[in-house]
Amino acid sequence: MLQIMQRMPAPHWALLERQLLDALPPAIEAFYEHYFDERGYLDCFARWGALDGPDDAIENVTGWTEIYALGGPERLLELYKRGMEGHIRQYAEARTEGFAPSREGMYYKEYPTAFDPVHNAEGYHGIYQQGLCEPDDPRWQGRIRRFAGFYMNEDPGAPNYDAELKMIRSMMTGSRGPVLYNTSPTDWGGDPFEVEGRFTPLRWHRTWDDYVEHFSSYVQAPGDNPCNLANTLMALQAYMFSGEQKYYDWITEYLDAWIARGDANGGLMPTHIAIDGSLGGPEGRWWGSVYGWDHKAFFHDIAPYGFGNGLLLTGDAKYVDVWRRHLDAVVAEGREEEGEMRYPRKRGDDGFYEYRADLADFGALQVYYWSLRESDRQRASAHPWVQYLSGDNPDYPVARLQGDLEALRSCVTRRVEDTTTADTRLSEWPNNMNPGGTIWGLIPLMLGALPSRHIGVPWHARVRYFDVEKQRPGIPEGVASLVDSMSEEDASGSHEVGVTLVNIDTLRPKTLVLQGGAYGEHQIQSAAVDEAEPATVDANRVTVSMAPGSGARLRLRMRRYANRPSLSLPWQ
Repeated sequence: MLQIMQRMPAPHWALLERQLLDALPPAIEAFYEHYFDERGYLDCFARWGALDGPDDAIENVTGWTEIYALGGPERLLELYKRGMEGHIRQYAEARTEGFAPSREGMYYKEYPTAFDPVHNAEGYHGIYQQGLCEPDDPRWQGRIRRFAGFYMNEDPGAPNYDAELKMIRSMMTGSRGPVLYNTSPTDWGGDPFEVEGRFTPLRWHRTWDDYVEHFSSYVQAPGDNPCNLANTLMALQAYMFSGEQKYYDWITEYLDAWIARGDANGGLMPTHIAIDGSLGGPEGRWWGSVYGWDHKAFFHDIAPYGFGNGLLLTGDAKYVDVWRRHLDAVVAEGREEEGEMRYPRKRGDDGFYEYRADLADFGALQVYYWSLRESDRQRASAHPWVQYLSGDNPDYPVARLQGDLEALRSCVTRRVEDTTTADTRLSEWPNNMNPGGTIWGLIPLMLGALPSRHIGVPWHARVRYFDVEKQRPGIPEGVASLVDSMSEEDASGSHEVGVTLVNIDTLRPKTLVLQGGAYGEHQIQSAAVDEAEPATVDANRVTVSMAPGSGARLRLRMRRYANRPSLSLPWQ
């Protein structure tokens, strides 16, 4: 056990962090009471669609499971589950005429009947993070097994995966199987409905014709796309609570197939694998597909995390190398504009276009975080969090937390001033008033984790906390944490993480478990309190005892991805 006894005046960042953690629960409770009814249904006009459909409805509880896992009260988990259960019932009852798989209900077997992996991952983000809160919950485990099974050919009604070609067969998949025809605007936009004079969409749309125009290019759904890598998360969650080899085997089989596809395309990740398994189909348009290079290049946001699932699962750096090769190929297509290098985000029939200077949102941030190589850091060096970890942006924690507190105040103000009624409110309308959307700064600051937002990905974290006294996930009440540095790996494969812990409570001691990684995947070799000599740990967890009003900076020596990832709690 590590003991922190020395008094520490609470730093500004620590007071702000606790202020945000303490302000979020009452704001979420008021939000829930305003926008959900007694059944847990969202008070809105329920319809099918990629802009204001089922995924947007359940995004209104996004962040609540994370806040609980950070140390938020039990009430948050209760409200999340009430909203999630109500949501599943509400959209299983909801119907649409234009999209055939959802005519008998937009959900079937508690999962979207058929939709793209981006929206499925956004909508069910909370379910995917529920394992951080109560990994032994049998209802949750049953759902995760069922959802993973839709992509492992375990459900004959959902033949989404071609085991011979090692591909997911469409960009629209789900509990009723893949959509294997070219799609129309109504498949994505839902049935025609009254817009002008009744609803205020959050984007530019003001008429039904605007919706049709928005989705006019959403055509090439059949075939595989790297956004489908998001579907590996369900099998990963199942593996982390069960340890069953079948999940490991399917994930690695599918990811390895995508590695081969990138290599066959000169390193650039293709976005269209035709239904026959060919690269780009008869015309060789490897850049095509809904959410392809020539559409909305969401794959730059989603696919790196798919390969990150492979790293988390296996510890094998090849799942980082594949995206580094992709970035190398993107850089090779760069050009100088206005005195700086810019790199293409999109490609069409006439070549590359939409050039940008910052590579961080192309997946460079993830590659650096997973590799800790200096060469990778250079590509992500414009990101303010990377600058902070490098010692070049010392004010970042305070500035970020102040910004998040202001965003929370703004959410509350907009909710109080909202005059919409259930029949004049689309499902997306409350999204920007959900207090849970203001937590994304807490996760990298407290855990040293990738700032992933709500795109259905696991926590990629250096550390995680558990409250020993209450026997639950999360940092104890009154304690604040800050990860302030991460070194490169040395020749032995170890690296050092700096973590400051502060017990703001001046009356009560606190005891916590500090874990290496969100899922115990990192092995803590040694730990030192301030300038003391390191103590040998050689485990993926260490217990820390804190005196009232105390604080210290811990130096943790760890070996990353050394252990099988697990959702088990420390006392299990």
